[in-house]
Amino acid sequence: MVPYYPVNDFGPVMKGMVIGGIGIVHVFLAQFAIGGGMLLWYFEKKHRDEPDARAFVDGFFQVLVLVSFVLGALTGVAMWFVTIQVGARTIGLMIDRFHWLWATEWVCFSVEVAAGYAFVRAGKRLPDRARLGLLALYAVASWGSLFWINGILSWQLTPGHGTSVWAGFFNPSFWPSLLYRTCVAMALAALAACVVINTMDLPRERRAALIRRASHLAAPMAAMPLLALWYLAVIPEDSRAWLLGGSMAMTMFVGIAAGASLLIGGYAVIGLLGKHLYVNGATATLLLALAFGATAAGEFVREGARKPYTVRGQLYSTSIAPDEVAHLREVGVTADDPYPLRDAARYPTAQLARGAKVERSLCDACHTMHGANALVELTRSLSDDQLRLDVAKLQKTKNFMPPFAGDADDVEAVVQLIRWETAGAPHTWPETTTAGEIARWLDEAGTR
Repeated sequence: MVPYYPVNDFGPVMKGMVIGGIGIVHVFLAQFAIGGGMLLWYFEKKHRDEPDARAFVDGFFQVLVLVSFVLGALTGVAMWFVTIQVGARTIGLMIDRFHWLWATEWVCFSVEVAAGYAFVRAGKRLPDRARLGLLALYAVASWGSLFWINGILSWQLTPGHGTSVWAGFFNPSFWPSLLYRTCVAMALAALAACVVINTMDLPRERRAALIRRASHLAAPMAAMPLLALWYLAVIPEDSRAWLLGGSMAMTMFVGIAAGASLLIGGYAVIGLLGKHLYVNGATATLLLALAFGATAAGEFVREGARKPYTVRGQLYSTSIAPDEVAHLREVGVTADDPYPLRDAARYPTAQLARGAKVERSLCDACHTMHGANALVELTRSLSDDQLRLDVAKLQKTKNFMPPFAGDADDVEAVVQLIRWETAGAPHTWPETTTAGEIARWLDEAGTR
């Protein structure tokens, strides 16, 4: 029995864009918070006897808490809220597999928050040893949160071999992904520190000294190209092919992420560490914005590389498992769908209403009808038979799409729905049938 979940409609905004938009902001803030903990511990350990460094630690942490704790927590909750609406089965599968490991990640996050607020409230009154210990606890807990969540998320693309929890957690892309994100977190903290230091009421020479110390955390960026190559080497061959030219959009975002990271890394390693250049507030802010762009492009690539799956080999982007497709080809994808259409009265025929249910089940995770990645616009130039063939042989039409998980009548229903929407949703529309030929195409395409 294929499980069905209530479906939420985001209108003209593609569901993936909603998740992606929130996720990019959340990942950026979370990685900044992780690197910030490392940077603050470093300053407290190496430069706690210097008044400027002490003032920076106390002041910078206020900004870190305000931005990453508040906005990071809000976007984290928003991510859960949206993903359980859009990909409930994916989240359920991940929790079933990594229940206690995810609980461990939550414990790490709780310790991180507790240590952070404790330092904010009492840090200035604590002795040096206690201050250092509290910052160390924050840094270890925040990186521990990254450690656990990285294993769970990287499992979606490279599940590894075997069914044990640890075989899945320490999957092929675990280490390159973890190390890469750690370098990113440290670089974000260094760039944010340069912005904050430029707001301090200090002479230029003293600000420059603080910037030089903060820039030490950007040094690991030199290893990021090698880590990126390692990551590319371990991901599935077809995913790697899409990133390196098979999908122009994916290749473009790989280029954006690589180019932005190269610019930031070059400036940090050569300019700040090698030449000891002074970076003013405007330049530091520009570099931080460039880092946000690199993060956005990188997250787009990470998400897109999994297509046509949300969990590689186990669950398609339609929330249908590969071994369920054959069954749905026999009974139809709408046969056991218990949820009515919200606006059923707008469809003049039962076939169009069925098409709306098919579209809801198989299309709207990645498409809209009239908005982003719109089905109407993507198919406007196709003839009816071309459209029928493309839908029936979906995984052959584009190999990063899952096979059509419905019968011949489902294909015809969704084709007629698209044509009806393209025509402006008129009050009358003829019912059609070409089930025999469509069934042959579905058989030719197969279910894998």
